[in-house]
Amino acid sequence: MSCYRRGDFHRYFKENMNDLGLPVPDGVFDSYTTATANLSLLIASLHTLGKGATMAELAGATLGFEKLMVLGAVGATYYIGAAVGSVAVATGRALGCGSRISDLFVLIEREGLQFPDWHLFYRANPGITEPEHPSRRLLVARGLYHPNSFEYSI
Repeated sequence: MSCYRRGDFHRYFKENMNDLGLPVPDGVFDSYTTATANLSLLIASLHTLGKGATMAELAGATLGFEKLMVLGAVGATYYIGAAVGSVAVATGRALGCGSRISDLFVLIEREGLQFPDWHLFYRANPGITEPEHPSRRLLVARGLYHPNSFEYSI
């Protein structure tokens, strides 16, 4: 028996991102396939730009991602980490009764969504995939107002 409605990937993705204080532009993460393909491109650009890059810089350096310019000074590491985690959450909810951290790791490996020290990022930020985690609000504040606080990643 399914706990959630199948086919609601985008709704669950957007819900998790919004809970993390992050907007989701239309057309960039509408389906699992689109989300993972676009995240692969963003991660490749992040490797080039390096840690400390903002989403505005990343969008400017990547063709077809002008919609992400609205994210401005949000740290690219936080946004990409939150988006990959939200893909795992949305997939788990759309296909079953939720997602576990092991599901996130399988998704990252299977879809090639690794970024430097990604395992440290998720270990240090469990609120990305756990809506009820007590540190989730602190994580949102760090991601939006102190993007360089994710220096252990990338």
